[in-house]
Amino acid sequence: MDLEALLGFRLDFWDYLTFAALFIITATGLSAVVFILGLPGRIAIARRHPEADAVNMMGWVGFLAVVPWIQALFWAFRPTQVVDIRYMSGERQRETDAMIAKLTGKAATPAAPSEEKPSTRSTP
Repeated sequence: MDLEALLGFRLDFWDYLTFAALFIITATGLSAVVFILGLPGRIAIARRHPEADAVNMMGWVGFLAVVPWIQALFWAFRPTQVVDIRYMSGERQRETDAMIAKLTGKAATPAAPSEEKPSTRSTP
């Protein structure tokens, strides 16, 4: 069966150009949505946020309603001492490094246990 007989008219160059333009616009729109939904997670990973996996998940689930996505974006930027990895205990730093390595798809590097500072108290 011929396509012209099914449609009732002949497809020409402009019809195919329209289909190609619609495909490109749709693919670009979907790419933009995927980029925007993953943005809070990527920011949290780059800032070495201790709850980067939760921020990432909240950013992706936030497409159901806009408010959770905005909250995830603010959460990724929140400047608190908890977010700053320099003020965490050694165990928490290793957990954060392992979680970020898992999210980025890299192998986790085993960190040496933190060395304890020697006591300054003198013994008799």
